[in-house]
Amino acid sequence: MSDHIEDPANTQDSNPETQDDVTLPAVVVPASSNENPADFGRVDEEGNVWVKESGTERKVGSYPDAVPADPLALYTRRYLDLEAKVNLFEMRLPTLNGKEIEQTLKALDEDVKEPAAVGNLDGLRERVRKLHTAAEERKEEAVRERAAAKQQALAEREAVVEQAEAISNQDPERTQWKNSGQRLRDLLEEWKELQRRGPRLDRADEDALWKRFSSARTQFDRHRRQFFSALDARQSEAKRIKEGLIEEALAMQNSTDWGRTSAAYRELMDRWKQAGRASRKEDDALWKRFRAAQQVFFDARRENSEAVDNQYRENLKVKEALLGEAEALLPITDLEATQKKLRDIQDRWEEAGRVPRGDVARVEGRMRAVEKAVRDAEEEQWRRSDPETKARAEGMLGQLQDSIAQLEADLAKAEAAGDTAKAESVRDALETKRSWYNQIAGSVEE
Repeated sequence: MSDHIEDPANTQDSNPETQDDVTLPAVVVPASSNENPADFGRVDEEGNVWVKESGTERKVGSYPDAVPADPLALYTRRYLDLEAKVNLFEMRLPTLNGKEIEQTLKALDEDVKEPAAVGNLDGLRERVRKLHTAAEERKEEAVRERAAAKQQALAEREAVVEQAEAISNQDPERTQWKNSGQRLRDLLEEWKELQRRGPRLDRADEDALWKRFSSARTQFDRHRRQFFSALDARQSEAKRIKEGLIEEALAMQNSTDWGRTSAAYRELMDRWKQAGRASRKEDDALWKRFRAAQQVFFDARRENSEAVDNQYRENLKVKEALLGEAEALLPITDLEATQKKLRDIQDRWEEAGRVPRGDVARVEGRMRAVEKAVRDAEEEQWRRSDPETKARAEGMLGQLQDSIAQLEADLAKAEAAGDTAKAESVRDALETKRSWYNQIAGSVEE
């Protein structure tokens, strides 16, 4: 070994015992690599470390003090660290963006240019050169991915804006303001989240979409203010009208003109419904006052009706007894006697007077049924005694007599001829004609 000793500060590498600049990633050795990095280096008699590359040798370091037992270990480890960087870049390349790719390739180019390392540097440099081609393809792919991501982000923002515009364009009279307002707030948070996690849009596109989104929110707020302002006005007007109706109800509550005042209260109720609603709290209070004003009148009317009904209960007993007499006239056997008795019952019925309101329909209905039965009997008697009707009946009797005589002659001929079928047919017709004759004859005699 030469007596020449190099200053470690002037060598391409420093003493391995004092080296502390190794902060590279963990070594990653490709599974397919069977090379031994030490095969690409040597240490001469003077302690200089050489690496084989490009058909020649390059000095990468030296040991000025003493050569260690494994002098190439430090330099092969540095090579393996470089190889690990290349391996890591190859694995990460599909996920990197253009800027990251350029920065990493620039650093790798510098790292493999003249490294103080021993290994297949020519092969490593060739891999880096090939990575430049793959990187260009990846950068083009990344551009396409970014364009697609921007298009997707644009579509997502468009969807948010369209939902906001749909909410702002609702009919104010049919809008659920609380739910719709909350939905707009949710959409704003969704917009912010898309900004945070999504790619940046072109400034013009983002500004245009934000303008539409902001306009939709502004329009919604304007519609809401207008709606509730108009609602306040309607409710105030409804309150004014209803307070007037309450005053009218109070003015009538002591009336004893039961029929006319009841009709007036019904008309007030119709106007109350048409007035619309005040605010919920006020409307409930107004309704209680209105009902209280009416209740005074209706309570007085009910008390009066009950007093009157008590007076009329004796009349009801009389009329129920008269009903028993009237209904006993049915069925009618002697019309003239029945008419006479019914007229007497009707006179006493009128003299009995009024009955309680709840019993009017029942007792009047029973009396009307008896009266109708008598009228029906009168009409039936008139029909039978009508001269014109009698004349028609007698004429029909003559026709039936002629028809019966003809059928009797036809029956005798059929029986004499032994024509059983014809005889049976004639016999049926004869029986029908005789039945008609007896019915008409009976009505004429009555």
